[in-house]
Amino acid sequence: MKKIAILGSTGSIGTQTLEIVRYNRDIQVTALAAGSNIGLLEEQIREFAPKVACVWDEARAAELRVKVADLEVKVVSGMDGLIQAATEPEAEIVVTAVVGMIGIRPTIAAMEAGKDIALANKETLVTAGHIIMPLAKEKNVKILPVDSEHSAIFQSLQGAAGNPVAKILLTASGGPFRGRTRAELADVKVEDALKHPNWSMGHKITIDSSTMVNKGLEVMEARWLFGVEMDQVEVVIQPQSVIHSMVEFADGAVIAQLGTPDMKLPIQYALYYPERRYLPGGRLNFWELSEITFEKPDFENFRGLSLAFEAGTTGGSLPTVFNAANELAVSLFLDRRIGYLTITDMIESAMRYHKTVQNPDVDQILAAERETYEYIKAKWALN
Repeated sequence: MKKIAILGSTGSIGTQTLEIVRYNRDIQVTALAAGSNIGLLEEQIREFAPKVACVWDEARAAELRVKVADLEVKVVSGMDGLIQAATEPEAEIVVTAVVGMIGIRPTIAAMEAGKDIALANKETLVTAGHIIMPLAKEKNVKILPVDSEHSAIFQSLQGAAGNPVAKILLTASGGPFRGRTRAELADVKVEDALKHPNWSMGHKITIDSSTMVNKGLEVMEARWLFGVEMDQVEVVIQPQSVIHSMVEFADGAVIAQLGTPDMKLPIQYALYYPERRYLPGGRLNFWELSEITFEKPDFENFRGLSLAFEAGTTGGSLPTVFNAANELAVSLFLDRRIGYLTITDMIESAMRYHKTVQNPDVDQILAAERETYEYIKAKWALN
């Protein structure tokens, strides 16, 4: 029986992880953590019987305690509660599927407790990769990628026998606005940006995919996960989302991982690595597919991607500013308080304003996040 903790259990990755638990029946969930959806969290607690359940807000946690008073579960809250869930003694693997930089401290705590990480929280490596990867080596714990692209790279590297990577080819669908100019993007509405052509994801990551910021975050994440430089990561637009990513070696050989756009595959691979188990669902039918096409990314009209390369190449605290500015901007866009193109305007403005700190510690990373929020709110006169 494999024992896991899930941070972000009511989100897209969390609920799909629980589908895998439900199907396989040899995984025990020892801890769950959610933001505010205590209705769904209560259902999950009753079905999976974790020892610890965390809700971010204490008032909501108090409500949950009343709802599950008949069960033997410890309900905790806040960052301390999130860390308790991440370090639950029996858990062997922690699925980090929370959104945002809130995931950094519990991920570090879990690693220090000797737990492997099934990583679905991009921000952890984007902002703190220089801390996370050495810590994983020191504690001898695995970082198992859950993002479809990073899982594809990880899978493509199996059997590489230690041969170094020449280039990572990180694929992208191009999102719902592929081929549009900035002028054509000016009037994009929330509903338009939430219509991803291939993937079903949470709202924040769907907006990030439409701006190509998500791919920029993935480039920075890949740099740390696979020990390459930023200029060794190349983005390739692959609209059908069939090739999930590729690795090129020194001799020119390219190894790719293909499959249907189903997040349960990388989640299950991370949980059972190196074992491959049967997974219900669709299979690629190459006769129906008929073709796989490729395009170059549009750095001019999708500024989020070029800014990500700039942030990742500069390093230090600048990736934190990129990420924090985007988090705030996307939240404002989803609330219909800013226009679509203002998302990348805010990111660029915050990056130009920031004085980069090299090799920041966790406190300096979180300080850069706060400063970015304060700068944007002041510049755009936001309450």
